[in-house]
Amino acid sequence: MSLSINNNSLSLNAQRKLADHTNDANRLIARLSSGARIGGASDDPAGQALASRMTSQLTGMSQAMRSINDATSMLQVADSTLSTITDSLQRLRELAVASGNGSYTDRDRNTLQAEADQILSHITQTGNGATFNGQTIFSQDNGNAHEDKNKRAVLDSLRAGWLSSAEDMVQQYYGLQADGATLKINLDTTDGQGGVLASVSGSTAADSDVTLNIDMADFSNITTPDGGSGPLYDDRVIAHEMVHAIMLRSTSFNFPQWFTEGTAELIQGADERVAGALAGGQTADDIVGTIAGGGFTYEGGYVASRYLHDRLKSMGVDGGMKGLMTYLSAHRTADLDTALKAVTGGQYQDTSDFMADFSAHGAGFITDTMNLTNADTGAIGGLDADGGPSRDAQGVVAEAGFGTPDRPLRNFKVEYPDIGTAAPSMRRVQIQAGADASDLIDMQFAAVNASALGLGDLDMHNTAVALLHIDDALAFVSDQRVQVGAYSNRMDVVASNNQTASMNLEAARGRIQDVDYAGDTVRLTRVQILQQAASAMLTQANGEPRAVLALLR
Repeated sequence: MSLSINNNSLSLNAQRKLADHTNDANRLIARLSSGARIGGASDDPAGQALASRMTSQLTGMSQAMRSINDATSMLQVADSTLSTITDSLQRLRELAVASGNGSYTDRDRNTLQAEADQILSHITQTGNGATFNGQTIFSQDNGNAHEDKNKRAVLDSLRAGWLSSAEDMVQQYYGLQADGATLKINLDTTDGQGGVLASVSGSTAADSDVTLNIDMADFSNITTPDGGSGPLYDDRVIAHEMVHAIMLRSTSFNFPQWFTEGTAELIQGADERVAGALAGGQTADDIVGTIAGGGFTYEGGYVASRYLHDRLKSMGVDGGMKGLMTYLSAHRTADLDTALKAVTGGQYQDTSDFMADFSAHGAGFITDTMNLTNADTGAIGGLDADGGPSRDAQGVVAEAGFGTPDRPLRNFKVEYPDIGTAAPSMRRVQIQAGADASDLIDMQFAAVNASALGLGDLDMHNTAVALLHIDDALAFVSDQRVQVGAYSNRMDVVASNNQTASMNLEAARGRIQDVDYAGDTVRLTRVQILQQAASAMLTQANGEPRAVLALLR
């Protein structure tokens, strides 16, 4: 090769290598001293972008965890509030049960009402006053302003006892029960006050529904467990109509009007009707003659049915009217003629035979047998009709039967109407449970004050309805506690998921951003060796021009 003093390519190459090794050593030392593989965007542009996004996710998750912890604390306050309200409702229920004690006087019930009013005030204060970080937890709504209060009172009474008591009476005294059809409650039909109080519509066809029509013009003052005021309490009207409804679904219902209406009157008694007719100028012969002549009056139908009940018992028919009704139910196509002949063994060949008997002896039955002056209503199974306990106008229909508010009738499916009840107002609370905008948990809290729970006008004097409302309130609060517990469990699950995701994301970011100490230490040792070698070679290369002097000597 040629020798030159103006150009030393070996030195330049050694300098370049030494600079490269020095830069590599400086970069490795910076990585090892900081612990980060990416000190700047130039180190790994793509890795830097990924690590930056992961950092955003991690910081978002960290804040979300704090939000979840705050939400969990708020839910603990909510659960504590609902627990307190549940305890108060349990005490209210104790008072309502105590109010049903027949040995208590109205003064005793007034005392119970006074305590109940204070408990209700405490429930409202507790429910409306529950706060977290200065914000109320539960909705502050006071109930449904759109609900028809009169219709609500009727439905409450139906659920609390009127329907179940009537069903029990019909089964006990007539041996009849429905076939599981749907009984629809209709509160929107009216002919004005004082007309038809209630009626039943439907058919005997299979799978046919039955409708109980209630005229709100006559059922608008439910002030007692019996409804309205005596002698014609609303619960007696319902018992009358339930006889029709059950007969419609258990017999041919192909009977004379005096029989269908008279037996419906007999179930709850109608001595007041007969006494009123006599006081109004009619005679016993008039009452009997109308029915025997093919006409109809309620008092006449009642007297005929009660007379038939008495005669059937004297003929040896077990249960009297119950024996006849049981036959009609067992023989769904039978009419009254066929049934009378069958159960009396031919003593009555048909309805005409009975009518002849009733025409001849019905007036005497009214004047000599029926007691129209005592408190007993003349209902079947009572003192006057069967020698049983006296059943007056207020007590002839029991306050509650064997049904429950959720299922008041065992042999009908009850369908209630919409009376303007809307979904409860909710307070919505959103929790940011993750790093992304869509990672939200939506929580809703209904009002739990006394009015919103349906207890604003709780009356301890009406035990059955009071218990119904308290049980509904307990069920509602229990559902709220279930919801709060579900929210709390969800928070725990989300928190655990965030912790796992954060841990995995942190590991992924570390693989991108953190330095590999083992590998970089090896590389630093190698670079340092190369750096020293390059420095030595640079010294050699710089001495190369001296060989030219040897040629010039």
